[in-house]
Amino acid sequence: MTRLRITKFVLFLVALAPLALVLWQFRHNDLGPNPIEAITHLTGNWTLILLMATLAVTPLRMLTRQYWLVGVRRMIGLFAFFYGCLHFTTYLWLDKFFDVHEILKDIVKRPFITVGFLAFVCMIPLAITSTQGWIRRLGKNWQRLHRLVYLSAAAGVVHYIWLVKADLREPLRYAWILAILMFYRAAVWIRDARRSAASARRVPAETTRA
Repeated sequence: MTRLRITKFVLFLVALAPLALVLWQFRHNDLGPNPIEAITHLTGNWTLILLMATLAVTPLRMLTRQYWLVGVRRMIGLFAFFYGCLHFTTYLWLDKFFDVHEILKDIVKRPFITVGFLAFVCMIPLAITSTQGWIRRLGKNWQRLHRLVYLSAAAGVVHYIWLVKADLREPLRYAWILAILMFYRAAVWIRDARRSAASARRVPAETTRA
Protein backbone atom coordinates (compact mmCIF):
# COMPACT_ATOMS: atom_id res chain seq x y z
CA MET A 1 0.00 0.00 0.00
CA THR A 2 2.87 2.36 0.82
CA ARG A 3 4.44 1.71 -2.59
CA LEU A 4 1.11 2.50 -4.30
CA ARG A 5 0.73 5.75 -2.36
CA ILE A 6 4.27 6.86 -3.19
CA THR A 7 3.73 6.01 -6.86
CA LYS A 8 0.46 7.96 -6.92
CA PHE A 9 2.13 10.96 -5.28
CA VAL A 10 4.98 10.94 -7.81
CA LEU A 11 2.54 10.55 -10.73
CA PHE A 12 0.44 13.42 -9.37
CA LEU A 13 3.47 15.73 -9.39
CA VAL A 14 4.62 14.54 -12.83
CA ALA A 15 1.14 14.98 -14.32
CA LEU A 16 0.83 18.52 -12.95
CA ALA A 17 4.34 19.56 -14.04
CA PRO A 18 3.33 20.46 -17.66
CA LEU A 19 0.52 22.69 -16.39
CA ALA A 20 2.88 24.40 -13.93
CA LEU A 21 5.38 24.92 -16.76
CA VAL A 22 2.87 26.51 -19.12
CA LEU A 23 1.56 28.78 -16.33
CA TRP A 24 5.13 29.85 -15.58
CA GLN A 25 5.80 30.54 -19.25
CA PHE A 26 2.54 32.48 -19.55
CA ARG A 27 3.39 34.54 -16.48
CA HIS A 28 6.79 35.43 -17.96
CA ASN A 29 5.57 35.91 -21.56
CA ASP A 30 7.69 32.98 -22.67
CA LEU A 31 5.17 31.04 -24.80
CA GLY A 32 6.65 32.21 -28.10
CA PRO A 33 5.07 34.24 -30.89
CA ASN A 34 1.85 32.18 -30.83
CA PRO A 35 0.86 31.46 -27.18
CA ILE A 36 -2.48 29.89 -28.12
CA GLU A 37 -0.79 27.39 -30.41
CA ALA A 38 1.78 26.58 -27.72
CA ILE A 39 -0.91 25.92 -25.11
CA THR A 40 -2.96 23.89 -27.58
CA HIS A 41 0.06 21.78 -28.52
CA LEU A 42 1.11 21.13 -24.91
CA THR A 43 -2.34 20.18 -23.64
CA GLY A 44 -3.04 17.99 -26.67
CA ASN A 45 0.32 16.23 -26.36
CA TRP A 46 -0.18 15.48 -22.70
CA THR A 47 -3.68 14.20 -23.32
CA LEU A 48 -2.22 11.64 -25.73
CA ILE A 49 0.75 10.82 -23.49
CA LEU A 50 -1.53 10.09 -20.55
CA LEU A 51 -3.98 8.11 -22.69
CA MET A 52 -1.08 5.92 -23.86
CA ALA A 53 0.12 5.59 -20.26
CA THR A 54 -3.37 4.49 -19.22
CA LEU A 55 -3.38 1.79 -21.90
CA ALA A 56 0.17 0.74 -20.96
CA VAL A 57 -0.73 -0.06 -17.34
CA THR A 58 -2.32 -3.45 -18.09
CA PRO A 59 0.53 -4.81 -20.28
CA LEU A 60 3.12 -3.50 -17.81
CA ARG A 61 1.24 -5.05 -14.89
CA MET A 62 0.99 -8.44 -16.60
CA LEU A 63 4.55 -8.52 -17.94
CA THR A 64 6.16 -7.46 -14.66
CA ARG A 65 3.63 -9.23 -12.39
CA GLN A 66 3.38 -5.98 -10.42
CA TYR A 67 -0.37 -6.26 -10.02
CA TRP A 68 -0.60 -3.26 -7.70
CA LEU A 69 -0.04 -1.04 -10.75
CA VAL A 70 -3.75 -1.29 -11.56
CA GLY A 71 -4.24 1.12 -8.67
CA VAL A 72 -2.69 4.00 -10.62
CA ARG A 73 -4.66 3.53 -13.84
CA ARG A 74 -7.66 5.59 -12.77
CA MET A 75 -5.49 8.54 -11.71
CA ILE A 76 -3.65 8.53 -15.04
CA GLY A 77 -6.94 8.28 -16.95
CA LEU A 78 -8.44 11.19 -15.04
CA PHE A 79 -5.38 13.32 -15.73
CA ALA A 80 -5.74 12.45 -19.42
CA PHE A 81 -9.32 13.74 -19.25
CA PHE A 82 -8.13 16.83 -17.36
CA TYR A 83 -5.65 17.73 -20.10
CA GLY A 84 -8.27 16.87 -22.72
CA CYS A 85 -10.57 19.40 -21.06
CA LEU A 86 -7.81 22.02 -21.08
CA HIS A 87 -7.11 21.28 -24.75
CA PHE A 88 -10.78 21.58 -25.68
CA THR A 89 -11.24 24.70 -23.53
CA THR A 90 -8.25 26.34 -25.23
CA TYR A 91 -9.96 25.75 -28.57
CA LEU A 92 -13.37 26.98 -27.37
CA TRP A 93 -12.14 30.00 -25.46
CA LEU A 94 -8.81 31.26 -26.78
CA ASP A 95 -9.24 30.17 -30.39
CA LYS A 96 -13.00 30.54 -31.04
CA PHE A 97 -14.07 32.85 -28.18
CA PHE A 98 -17.10 30.59 -27.53
CA ASP A 99 -18.57 31.38 -30.94
CA VAL A 100 -20.97 28.42 -31.16
CA HIS A 101 -21.66 28.94 -34.86
CA GLU A 102 -17.96 28.88 -35.74
CA ILE A 103 -17.33 25.88 -33.48
CA LEU A 104 -20.13 23.82 -35.04
CA LYS A 105 -18.98 24.80 -38.52
CA ASP A 106 -15.46 23.67 -37.63
CA ILE A 107 -16.65 20.33 -36.26
CA VAL A 108 -18.64 19.61 -39.42
CA LYS A 109 -16.23 20.93 -42.08
CA ARG A 110 -12.74 20.25 -40.69
CA PRO A 111 -12.03 16.50 -40.36
CA PHE A 112 -9.27 16.83 -37.76
CA ILE A 113 -11.58 18.90 -35.54
CA THR A 114 -14.38 16.35 -36.00
CA VAL A 115 -12.23 13.38 -34.99
CA GLY A 116 -10.66 15.35 -32.13
CA PHE A 117 -14.12 16.18 -30.84
CA LEU A 118 -15.00 12.47 -31.04
CA ALA A 119 -11.90 11.60 -29.00
CA PHE A 120 -12.90 14.09 -26.31
CA VAL A 121 -16.56 13.01 -26.20
CA CYS A 122 -15.49 9.38 -25.73
CA MET A 123 -13.49 10.39 -22.66
CA ILE A 124 -16.46 11.98 -20.89
CA PRO A 125 -18.33 8.77 -19.89
CA LEU A 126 -15.00 7.20 -18.90
CA ALA A 127 -14.29 10.02 -16.44
CA ILE A 128 -17.84 10.10 -15.09
CA THR A 129 -17.95 6.33 -14.42
CA SER A 130 -14.44 6.04 -12.97
CA THR A 131 -15.63 5.86 -9.35
CA GLN A 132 -16.14 2.68 -7.32
CA GLY A 133 -19.86 3.47 -7.11
CA TRP A 134 -20.23 3.39 -10.90
CA ILE A 135 -18.14 0.22 -11.12
CA ARG A 136 -20.60 -1.50 -8.75
CA ARG A 137 -23.66 -0.11 -10.56
CA LEU A 138 -22.53 -1.11 -14.03
CA GLY A 139 -21.01 -4.48 -13.17
CA LYS A 140 -19.69 -6.24 -16.28
CA ASN A 141 -21.01 -3.37 -18.43
CA TRP A 142 -18.36 -1.14 -16.84
CA GLN A 143 -15.58 -2.96 -18.70
CA ARG A 144 -17.55 -2.83 -21.94
CA LEU A 145 -18.09 0.92 -21.56
CA HIS A 146 -14.44 1.56 -20.76
CA ARG A 147 -13.37 0.02 -24.04
CA LEU A 148 -14.19 3.49 -25.36
CA VAL A 149 -10.65 4.36 -24.30
CA TYR A 150 -9.41 2.50 -27.39
CA LEU A 151 -11.60 4.61 -29.65
CA SER A 152 -10.61 7.80 -27.84
CA ALA A 153 -6.90 7.04 -28.17
CA ALA A 154 -7.21 6.07 -31.85
CA ALA A 155 -9.26 9.18 -32.63
CA GLY A 156 -6.73 11.32 -30.76
CA VAL A 157 -3.86 9.93 -32.85
CA VAL A 158 -5.80 10.47 -36.10
CA HIS A 159 -6.65 14.01 -34.95
CA TYR A 160 -2.95 14.74 -34.50
CA ILE A 161 -1.93 13.19 -37.83
CA TRP A 162 -4.58 15.12 -39.77
CA LEU A 163 -3.69 18.31 -37.94
CA VAL A 164 0.04 18.15 -38.68
CA LYS A 165 -0.12 16.96 -42.33
CA ALA A 166 3.55 17.71 -43.11
CA ASP A 167 6.05 16.55 -40.44
CA LEU A 168 4.40 13.36 -39.20
CA ARG A 169 7.23 12.04 -37.04
CA GLU A 170 5.72 13.01 -33.68
CA PRO A 171 2.10 11.89 -34.33
CA LEU A 172 3.37 8.66 -35.91
CA ARG A 173 5.27 7.88 -32.71
CA TYR A 174 1.95 7.89 -30.89
CA ALA A 175 0.46 5.74 -33.65
CA TRP A 176 3.22 3.15 -33.24
CA ILE A 177 2.85 3.11 -29.45
CA LEU A 178 -0.91 2.64 -29.78
CA ALA A 179 -0.42 -0.12 -32.37
CA ILE A 180 1.98 -2.01 -30.06
CA LEU A 181 -0.39 -1.70 -27.10
CA MET A 182 -3.34 -2.92 -29.18
CA PHE A 183 -1.30 -5.76 -30.69
CA TYR A 184 -0.43 -6.93 -27.19
CA ARG A 185 -4.09 -6.93 -26.19
CA ALA A 186 -5.05 -8.83 -29.35
CA ALA A 187 -2.36 -11.43 -28.67
CA VAL A 188 -3.56 -11.92 -25.09
CA TRP A 189 -7.18 -12.21 -26.26
CA ILE A 190 -6.27 -14.85 -28.86
CA ARG A 191 -4.21 -16.79 -26.30
CA ASP A 192 -7.03 -16.74 -23.74
CA ALA A 193 -9.60 -17.74 -26.36
CA ARG A 194 -7.48 -20.74 -27.37
CA ARG A 195 -7.00 -21.79 -23.75
CA SER A 196 -10.75 -21.54 -23.13
CA ALA A 197 -11.48 -23.62 -26.24
CA ALA A 198 -8.92 -26.25 -25.22
CA SER A 199 -10.35 -26.38 -21.69
CA ALA A 200 -13.89 -26.77 -23.07
CA ARG A 201 -12.74 -29.72 -25.21
CA ARG A 202 -11.05 -31.44 -22.26
CA VAL A 203 -14.09 -31.28 -19.96
CA PRO A 204 -16.44 -33.44 -22.14
CA ALA A 205 -13.63 -35.93 -22.73
CA GLU A 206 -12.98 -36.31 -19.00
CA THR A 207 -16.73 -36.63 -18.33
CA THR A 208 -17.01 -39.41 -20.92
CA ARG A 209 -14.13 -41.36 -19.39
CA ALA A 210 -15.68 -41.03 -15.93
